[in-house]
Amino acid sequence: MSGSNFVDYVKICCRSGAGGAGYMHFHRDKFTAKGGPDGGDGGRGGHIIMKGNKQYWTLLHLKYRKHVIADDGLRGDAALRHGADGKDEILEVPLGTIARDAETGKIIGEVTEDGQTLILVYGGRGGLGNDHFKSPTRQAPRYAQPGESGVTQWIVLELKVLADVGLVGFPNAGKSTLLSKITAAKPEIGDYPFTTIVPNLGIVPYYDYKSFIVADIPGIIKGAHEGKGLGLRFLRHIERNSVLLFLIPADSKDIREEYDILNNELNAYNPELALKDRLIAITKSDMLDEELMQEIQKAYPELSLMFISSYTGYHLKELKDVLWQLINKPIEA
Repeated sequence: MSGSNFVDYVKICCRSGAGGAGYMHFHRDKFTAKGGPDGGDGGRGGHIIMKGNKQYWTLLHLKYRKHVIADDGLRGDAALRHGADGKDEILEVPLGTIARDAETGKIIGEVTEDGQTLILVYGGRGGLGNDHFKSPTRQAPRYAQPGESGVTQWIVLELKVLADVGLVGFPNAGKSTLLSKITAAKPEIGDYPFTTIVPNLGIVPYYDYKSFIVADIPGIIKGAHEGKGLGLRFLRHIERNSVLLFLIPADSKDIREEYDILNNELNAYNPELALKDRLIAITKSDMLDEELMQEIQKAYPELSLMFISSYTGYHLKELKDVLWQLINKPIEA
């Protein structure tokens, strides 16, 4: 799918519905000339609701929807009839979407499960009918409550890609090529920096009809946590990955330095990323022979390295095995 169709940030003006007014009325029929109060309550205004939908993978469908307005509640009626509630407006979003107040930046909530709902803006409460105000000393109240006004609020929706494995590496580290080899995804591949400018997702088939999801995150550069390169725009997608797979090409000048830069950028953005399981893979290993691989491993004894080649398929099966074990590692008590 075209990269231009990936939208992970939208800002929408949401207006909830006003509550319906309570009704002022007294019971009257052919047997009752002066009955008591029987005015019904007004209905509540419609909410603005965010709902998770696993069929969506982007916020593209909301990109041009700048205003969302819910219906007002209807007024109450005689015979204690309750006014109808205003119709809610439901915004269906991909799993992993966070909603925040555009003015304060405060997080309202997030949806991570299919069908999960979150009320972004509450509709106004309906007013009480005059029946609620009767008492021994006030038997004929001639007033009812008006409904509460709706609320207008600017909401920002941010998508953080949900995936089992996140590919982390500098531009041209071979992330897109690896994704295309172990999944059916067809990301754009090129020999120039920032070929990938949006996250790409792919499903890796495993034994016995099992599978896991891999996300190709656009290349990180030094200073990414400060907004350099693609910076903050895509670092947030790494937060939702269970396992981080660092990809460093075999022709790197200094493997340790490259890993440290990548690791430091992630930790500077969010220190909790240091707690995630990780694996370091040396890509383009078809350029190396066994002797060179052993020399590289000896040069960096503190790093647990795995040598792979997307071009020849070298160790790709073993890579999937290790990733599956990390994803399904028992949670320590």
